[in-house]
Amino acid sequence: MTVQRQFTYYPSDFGIIPVDVCHMDLRFDIYDTQTVVHSQMKLRAHDIPIETLSLNAKNLELISVSSPGKETHHTYDTEKSLLFIHFTEPIQPDEVFVVQTENVCHPTSNVLEGLYYDVTPDGAPPQQITQCQQWGFQRLVPCIDDMTAKCTYTTTIIADKRYTNLITNGDITIPRHPVTDDRDSITYDNSVTPMAPYLFFLGVGTYETFAHPFEYPDGTSFTLELLGPPGTDAALAENALEILADSILWIYLFTGPEGYAAPETRQEMYRLSVERDRLIQSGAPDDEIRAIRSRLLEMDATITPGYQYTGTVYREIGMQNSDFGGMENVGNTTITTNRLLAFPDATDGAFEYLMRVKVHEFYHNLNGSEVTGISPFEIWLNEAVTVYIENAYHAFHFGEDYNRLETVLTLLSPAGGTLFFDGGAGALPIEPEGFNDPNELITGVTYVKAPEFARMIESLTGKETFAKGLARYHARYQHKNASRNDWIHAIEEVSNQNFTDFADKWLTQTGYPVITAAHRYDAAKRELTLSFHRKERPDKKEWEMPITYAVFSHSGEKTDSGCFRMNTPDQTIVIAETDAPAFVSLNRGAAFYGRLAYMPGTEALSLQARQDDDITSRFLAFTQLCETEIIRLMEDPEAPVSAALTDLIADLFSDDALLSEAGGLFLTIFDAVGDERYAHRYADLYQARRRLIKATADAHFGLISDVYSEYVSDSSVPAGIAGDVARLKRRQVKNTALSFLAATDRPDVHDTLIHQYQEGTTATDRVTAFAHIINSSCAERAAIIRDCYEKSHNNPVAWETYLSSLAGIASAKDIGFIRDAAASGSFNLEMANDQRALFGRFAQNKKISLETPEGRALLEEILLTLAPVNEYSTGNMLAVFGNLDRMKKEHRAPLIEILLHLLDATDPQQTPSVYNTARRIVAASPAATVAWERETGKQIPKKYT
Repeated sequence: MTVQRQFTYYPSDFGIIPVDVCHMDLRFDIYDTQTVVHSQMKLRAHDIPIETLSLNAKNLELISVSSPGKETHHTYDTEKSLLFIHFTEPIQPDEVFVVQTENVCHPTSNVLEGLYYDVTPDGAPPQQITQCQQWGFQRLVPCIDDMTAKCTYTTTIIADKRYTNLITNGDITIPRHPVTDDRDSITYDNSVTPMAPYLFFLGVGTYETFAHPFEYPDGTSFTLELLGPPGTDAALAENALEILADSILWIYLFTGPEGYAAPETRQEMYRLSVERDRLIQSGAPDDEIRAIRSRLLEMDATITPGYQYTGTVYREIGMQNSDFGGMENVGNTTITTNRLLAFPDATDGAFEYLMRVKVHEFYHNLNGSEVTGISPFEIWLNEAVTVYIENAYHAFHFGEDYNRLETVLTLLSPAGGTLFFDGGAGALPIEPEGFNDPNELITGVTYVKAPEFARMIESLTGKETFAKGLARYHARYQHKNASRNDWIHAIEEVSNQNFTDFADKWLTQTGYPVITAAHRYDAAKRELTLSFHRKERPDKKEWEMPITYAVFSHSGEKTDSGCFRMNTPDQTIVIAETDAPAFVSLNRGAAFYGRLAYMPGTEALSLQARQDDDITSRFLAFTQLCETEIIRLMEDPEAPVSAALTDLIADLFSDDALLSEAGGLFLTIFDAVGDERYAHRYADLYQARRRLIKATADAHFGLISDVYSEYVSDSSVPAGIAGDVARLKRRQVKNTALSFLAATDRPDVHDTLIHQYQEGTTATDRVTAFAHIINSSCAERAAIIRDCYEKSHNNPVAWETYLSSLAGIASAKDIGFIRDAAASGSFNLEMANDQRALFGRFAQNKKISLETPEGRALLEEILLTLAPVNEYSTGNMLAVFGNLDRMKKEHRAPLIEILLHLLDATDPQQTPSVYNTARRIVAASPAATVAWERETGKQIPKKYT
């Protein structure tokens, strides 16, 4: 009997390609509805003769295929997207030969891969850009579309002369010039950094172009460019370029093998570089600028810097429509336009994303471009280290505590949180057994869990050693491909620790460890024992992880601390000659990816939530208290809310030092718990959390109102990035206070919400107030929703936040708001931003989308409508079905019904990711399928199990 494959691709489908791809000489003749591509691909055979060469070629119209000097014929398997070139005389080992092709490709509107249409400015020729990750290049030209096919490129673009920009990788070798009355040509050479085909970029469009010079401390320089929509505000563009320049300087000064050495020197070089640029911009005398340059050059000779860019131009290009927020391409980065600049209608979250995405995509020039994973199964390797660097840059400006707390919130969030996703039936390991489409590998597992895996290794090696290992990896595999083991071995060499087994356990399994901890104090012996137990998982590889701890005395002193590698089911730490602790701080900094089950009692947790010097552990203690209370309220809906907890929250609102460092993040209370018995009762969790927040606001209304008022003004903060960060944190505190006040649903609070919505000077303030008004009994609610629509529907940035706010409805009776938005002329089903903001956000609103008949009906409609339009967005939404067997029994059968309808409606060949993911979820949900079979009297079709 033939066993149905769970995935389309497995590691065995990726082997050593039979040739080296040396160079591609490309010419793109671009027209409005088609592009003619001429390619000369120079290849070198390996050590066996080649009778037939297979090239990837997807949805191409072939005009000619040849190999100069060779007698050939070809066959094109359009179903498998493979072009076979058959040589009459086999290519001999080590022989260099050329494959020459001419083909036509057509841009698409909703398949955001290969060449596709982006949003076109009024009166301009069609905006066309490429997206090649991972297999988009084969939609342009016959090629070996493999991550190991790294080569150099020469690319000529011929297109309508009305385009303001004709862009691809590399440096310009033949400047733009007319070739006919209405068409221009330009040629680029990309020969410094051989690149994998997925990093190829081509774009023809109408943009506003802004340039900014960048100068390294050693005096070398290149140009930064930003391409935004016509009419882009020049001041906003300059601000965005300054942030990009700041991140590039930071990478140079604070990364690399000695990035932690000579910190004072590096800080001074950072300060002097900023001062030099200020003097240049202000037109200061040359001798002042020369003096700083001379000093920087002297200091530069004393350090080992990090990565230094090798091109003449580095360019950021705004893309209105993309499955991804950003995509690195050698010398060019595409960034979703809504996050390209700090637009007036962009929220603080968008600003943080902006700061992150710029450093992230630039660092990919090293980690991903110069050093590239071997196959899509190593996408995580390109991303884990890059996110690790991104987090370090974010911490440089926002603070280590704030940065780490933000990551912990990402782990724990019930709306797409990594732990919730990773524990579900639809999750894949960091290195999965297989996949249907490479885009399935672009998830929180890749961008959160994989960096956490890297961070755990750093915790065990130490920062300095980890930086040396990373630098060795980059130096050893420069301009090459690398595997997981290549990276691990580089870390092992410098640390003298073994991480091979550690990596295998973390990379090949879904889920996470749950560590049960306890402490016992023996007064007679003056001995403190910390015990840790790892929950056993039959037939699974057992995790290893770093465990961090600290002991605090009743006088507030830290009396002991440490970190050890837990690699057995039970481990014990004994601390002798010590007094009884006031509290023990465990998993400091959230050192391991997983959950800690530790209940020392509410008194100790309350003390820790007030006094722990590690903000993350302090927050986790606070979260444990909130989860315990939420579960108690779920078990007894009539029980009064704990006054001790509401008093603690009030004390935290009064802690100015905490709020200054952590902003409003620390006071996040999730409608989520770690206890699996309660974790998937979404509506019950929402109601219990709301009761806790409302009780706090009722008991401490005056204090919280004072905090709100106190943090309204931010006139005292400095200018520049530091000022932006300080203002952002103050707004977080203010709007966190507002969220507590809004829970009371009082008329005077409605007035405050309306005032902030109408008079708020920042998008964050207006959007926050609007989101609370939607879910209130405010009499003006309908009018404000109409007003917000009118103000937003012609503004892509504001429209995204409007849709996202509507998707967060708290009651199924308001589902009409979502239907109205989707039916409006402003909603574009083919626009990924619209899909994510309205449909993706609604899917994550599980108390409505999964637990109400109205929500399930809409969710099914969305999935069936969206699957043939955008498989990636649809696949992401399927993650909400990952815990069907843990949900209340009455919801299981209706949700299986949705998945079965989706399977009936989708083609496994046309949408393999959606089809196979839905099938895996059904097969991994036995309790839900049994419930469906019992209720319907039918059997699940065998092809779906």
